[in-house]
Amino acid sequence: MNTTIKNPESNLSKVLFWSPRVICISAILLISVFALDAFAPGLTAWQQLGAFIMHMIPSMALVSLLVYSWKHERWGGTLFLLVGLIFTPIIFNWNYRMNQSWWMSLSIIALITLPFVIVGILFLAHDFIIKREQSK
Repeated sequence: MNTTIKNPESNLSKVLFWSPRVICISAILLISVFALDAFAPGLTAWQQLGAFIMHMIPSMALVSLLVYSWKHERWGGTLFLLVGLIFTPIIFNWNYRMNQSWWMSLSIIALITLPFVIVGILFLAHDFIIKREQSK
């Protein structure tokens, strides 16, 4: 029985194809959980629904970007990288003003924006690998 890998670049390509998509979906689901704080006692059902929809706007924007990135990896990867890098200092400063803790603010950054930076890098890496395989 031959257990050698026939085309290691093909396996790498598969990993680079699926990993940014899975990480991105997971990160969007995590961000979407934060929208659940819109359901607060003392508000009418319409107020809660309106607040929930407002809280879901970032998630819907990220889902739209993921759908675009599915076929246009170079541009999508660049946009995810920019989203992660641009929102990192904004979210860090906002959280630092609230809790006055560097470590807590850094951990929040690691949970919220770092996955999108990684997703952008992985989309760009897959695009690079595919272009290299096609040029052979």
